[in-house]
Amino acid sequence: MRVLVTGGAGFIGSHYVREAVAGSYPALADAEVVVLDNLTYAGNEANLAPVADAERYRFVKGDIRDGALVADLMRGTDLVVHFAAESHVDRSILGAGEFVLTNVLGTQTLLQAAVDAEVGKFVHVSTDEVYGSIVSGSWSEDHPLEPNSPYSASKASSDLIARSFYRTYGLPVCITRCSNNYGPYQYPEKVIPLFVTNLLDGKPVPLYGDGLNVRDWLHVDDHCRGIQLVADDGRPGEIYNIGGGTELTNKELTKRLLDAVGAGWDMVTPVEDRKGHDRRYSVDITKIQTELGYRPRVAFDDGLAETVRWYTEHRDWWEPLKNETDQEGRN
Repeated sequence: MRVLVTGGAGFIGSHYVREAVAGSYPALADAEVVVLDNLTYAGNEANLAPVADAERYRFVKGDIRDGALVADLMRGTDLVVHFAAESHVDRSILGAGEFVLTNVLGTQTLLQAAVDAEVGKFVHVSTDEVYGSIVSGSWSEDHPLEPNSPYSASKASSDLIARSFYRTYGLPVCITRCSNNYGPYQYPEKVIPLFVTNLLDGKPVPLYGDGLNVRDWLHVDDHCRGIQLVADDGRPGEIYNIGGGTELTNKELTKRLLDAVGAGWDMVTPVEDRKGHDRRYSVDITKIQTELGYRPRVAFDDGLAETVRWYTEHRDWWEPLKNETDQEGRN
């Protein structure tokens, strides 16, 4: 069996690859795991160092928009897990073009190659942000898509293209939509690693607006387990929400991070709110629970403590990344 993992050098993709190669997913116990990643700013081969010497692992540097390369890699592939995406909201506000090209055109290129190669399963990894913002309750998978940022609009577009390839060509596609991920190896522009690394360096952290925007937090390990459940037994053509079950305002999250590193509110700098900032996200995970037996296993307090400890102990990983670029992104 061969698995093609796009974006496998990124935060979530690399976790999936490390777990797959380590044997955490029984269906992939003997599978060849091929990673395709263009190593843009958030892709980092160091994320894959723990499995770099494994016999079942192969890395290919390349762009998912490269039709010839994608077609070559797709031949003989049984499963595609598609993580590759431009994914940071603030960057999409500054410039939407790359998000449309990668997330929409790149996904279409992969889907067409998968049809041509008669791939057995294609899991398209998406986000809860495609639903927009919700005042109360939680989104089920049939909720209309109402994206509010160029990033989420590009992901919603890619979701629709993926669905069309199932309806039109019969490609066995499943779509997953996750809530906010956290954990080790997350690029330090996202809120948790940005805040933790700033605080470890004695620098203030920026809090958008009134700090009352709400997000549901999902540990990356729970997310990847959910993805594999969908890869194993998800029904083609279906969408599955994957959530963590911990909703916090950004202010509440900031308080927990301050407490984790022994800092006070004097380290928080209020900043102007993000354009089009969605107020609240919340996914209903009844479907994946009922059909596939998914349950989040990582308690948020435990996962957050472990994540803070990882960044504390791995300055050699994140310091070079923060030195390369001005970190202004917030989630």
